[in-house]
Amino acid sequence: MAAPESGPSLFANQGDVPLAEQLRPKKLEDVIGQDHLLANDAPLARMVAAKKLASLILWGPPGTGKTSIARLLAEATNMYFAPLSAVFSGVADLRKAFEAARARREQGQRTLLFVDEIHRFNRAQQDGFLPYVEDGTVVLVGATTENPSFALNGALLSRASVLVLHRLDDAALESLLAKAEAVRERPLALTPEARAALRAMADGDGRYLLNMAEQVFELQPEGQLDPARLANLLQRRAPLYDKGQEEHYNLISALHKSMRGSDCDAALYWLARMLVGGEDPLYIMRRVARFAVEDIGMADPNALLQAMAAKELYDFLGSPEGEIGLMQAVVYMATAPKSNAVYMAEKGAKRAAREQGSLMPPMHILNAPTKLMKNLGYSDGYAYDHDTAEGFSGQNYFPDAMDRRQFYKPKERGFEREVIKRLEYWQKLREKKQAESP
Repeated sequence: MAAPESGPSLFANQGDVPLAEQLRPKKLEDVIGQDHLLANDAPLARMVAAKKLASLILWGPPGTGKTSIARLLAEATNMYFAPLSAVFSGVADLRKAFEAARARREQGQRTLLFVDEIHRFNRAQQDGFLPYVEDGTVVLVGATTENPSFALNGALLSRASVLVLHRLDDAALESLLAKAEAVRERPLALTPEARAALRAMADGDGRYLLNMAEQVFELQPEGQLDPARLANLLQRRAPLYDKGQEEHYNLISALHKSMRGSDCDAALYWLARMLVGGEDPLYIMRRVARFAVEDIGMADPNALLQAMAAKELYDFLGSPEGEIGLMQAVVYMATAPKSNAVYMAEKGAKRAAREQGSLMPPMHILNAPTKLMKNLGYSDGYAYDHDTAEGFSGQNYFPDAMDRRQFYKPKERGFEREVIKRLEYWQKLREKKQAESP
């Protein structure tokens, strides 16, 4: 049984149809940039071949084909396509959709319920899908730009496969431009550099690219537009960035790992992405300060000073001038010698503190401010390090019931090379003094 028409055309004639709608794929093979899902041996292709479609969550950036794929899946599996938008729909709309799907099922027609922006439904509304998905009343295909791990509840995720759609790469975007030129039967009036700039402005969004291309077609400029003229005619798309969602964590992770990998150019790029996207510079500065102690530590103690100086400079100059100090701090972190020895020492010391319980310090390192405490042996036998020839007594400072541990293990990098020499010197003195003691 063929899927019924979703309704009359919104446009009186083809000339009124937006370019993006004209180029909407007519079959799954026409979808661009998602071969990892639609190639012959890919997950969706296998489902279509078996005519057995499972509930799905399509996760990807805007303009990557989520709606088109859902519609084409319904056609390819002879299902009724019932679209809903979580932005404009509520519980009453869902109830009507489920009732209509149940009626179609009784007549032998299965329903693909497509829910755009499914992450906008709250947890209780998401739970409402469960019985209808479980009993087969609908095959649910949800579309989301948000990470399903955070945006959807576990019960719904356990009943649907999550498929990731990729942002369109440069080749896919160029293919779309070629299709647009074929439909309009003329080339875009762009220099090669402007054509590349147009693709870059789309930022992986095919629909946005076609909307911009349509503006260029309608402008019918004299001669070819260069990048500067194109930028004047079109508003540049703001980079995709949501300070409260997954992209926020993705980019700060990319910045941190680029600095850890000593790639200052990549670190500067991710820093710029965050700043251009509107991230709070103070949030980034907190991460840079953490990096200074977690990934550099004693390999270069000045790293922490650089991080704090960048924060002080930003407080003094404000934005955007103060952001240069943040750039300098990031370059310093990326190019500094790396050591996580202090970070690992913290973990080891805390673990030992939890495991050993409330052990008392050895009596000789306890102060004896009262006669009673002195009579009990407090401070008895303490050696004042400054009174020794080496300025090092070599006494034990761990609890008597606890073996000596080495939590801090410096690396052979940066300033920690010098620290290693000091620790080795003190250990030899410690062993010597212990051997000499009665």
